Amino acid sequence: MKNSEPAKVYRRLRQKFGGYRGLSGSGEPTSDSVPFGNRRDPQSFADAVGFLSETMGWNANIAQAELIEHWVDIVGDDVAAHTSPSGCSEDILEIQCDSSAWATQLRLMKTSLLVSLSERFPHAGISDISVKAPGAPSWKHGRRSVPGRGPRDTYG
Repeated sequence: MKNSEPAKVYRRLRQKFGGYRGLSGSGEPTSDSVPFGNRRDPQSFADAVGFLSETMGWNANIAQAELIEHWVDIVGDDVAAHTSPSGCSEDILEIQCDSSAWATQLRLMKTSLLVSLSERFPHAGISDISVKAPGAPSWKHGRRSVPGRGPRDTYG
């Protein structure tokens, strides 16, 4: 339990924002005997959260979340109306499309998208894009359904 992420966050915040400073190994008070040294200056919450996200290794996750949030700005309104990023697994961005035609178009745009993503979101660490077309519909409903001949060609 001592190495869990909430425990690490608590220890880091307690160390950063005060609490008991303790004594050095010789029994003397620790440094900064000046009443208001640099370590006691107030810090902004944004700086503290930025430092925390950097030390905990959250920068890549935050950059990936920003990428998903700004998807419309990256690809444009037309493409964003038919595609949506479903998430990031490790360094692969997963995109779900409305139709197989949009999936094909996005696969053709893959290299230009990767270049754009690496320029706009370098900390996201996206090295590949996985484009998924919609799944085939299922006609298997109810208790007495039997295996059929498969989805067949109903997509014209």
